[in-house]
Amino acid sequence: MNEPDRLTDRRQLLRNRARATAMEAPATFLLEDTALELQERLNEVNRSFKSPAIVTGFPDFWANFLPNARIVADSDVLELPEQSCDLVIHALALHWADDPVGQLIQCRRALKPDGLFLGTLFGGQTLAELRSALAEAEVQQTGGLSPRVAPMAEIRDLGALLQRAGFALPVADNMPRNVTYSDTFSLMRDLRAMGEGNALSRRLKKPAKRSLFQALSTIYQESFGTSDGRIPATFDVITLTGWAPAENQQQPLKPGTAQHRLAEALKTAEIKIPD
Repeated sequence: MNEPDRLTDRRQLLRNRARATAMEAPATFLLEDTALELQERLNEVNRSFKSPAIVTGFPDFWANFLPNARIVADSDVLELPEQSCDLVIHALALHWADDPVGQLIQCRRALKPDGLFLGTLFGGQTLAELRSALAEAEVQQTGGLSPRVAPMAEIRDLGALLQRAGFALPVADNMPRNVTYSDTFSLMRDLRAMGEGNALSRRLKKPAKRSLFQALSTIYQESFGTSDGRIPATFDVITLTGWAPAENQQQPLKPGTAQHRLAEALKTAEIKIPD
């Protein structure tokens, strides 16, 4: 029986992460932003977690985020015993998962009843500018396309995955971050320093010609360049929130059971849409 195609070359992904971690100045600004966002959400929950776990590809960075947290590698099979945690954080690694639903199911099973799941990943419009310019440059230079940037899931699809995985009260929202660089080579250096270089299993194994990157630089600048000569890059960090089902858990209201109109709450006039 043939094995299904895998999205990620796990060995290459681990090499990319190890290389980034070993750098004198790794690019951790998105990890830092994500950690701050997660901390704010945990503060809003206002609950003391006694048995948390963090699933991550960067254990050194997340080691001190929660002092008593178990750090777990984001491998296909997570080392998380069933109902062993009251909090599971999947920290900015889910976009590389070959089976994201499987990862979510394992996290949900690891939670005790009414335990909290928080997952973060790149998705949506992440690197939309790079993907567009790179596709145009590659068609121009080679006459075809090859896998160079990981596909990004849309927020509505990720919310549906939470439901499929069995989470209660699922929510998906995003935190876009726009970063500017002097040129495309600076952007690609930063991606390597993040450990987010190309680790797709079907990527071309031979090095690309320099002419491809020169064309990429020109197209990127012409299509997206700013007035000060820099180029923008979008990083769209999506946060997934869900709870392990519990009998005493708050339940969402059924459609049509609201006792007050939204227009009243917003203190605005309600406009009827004609048939």
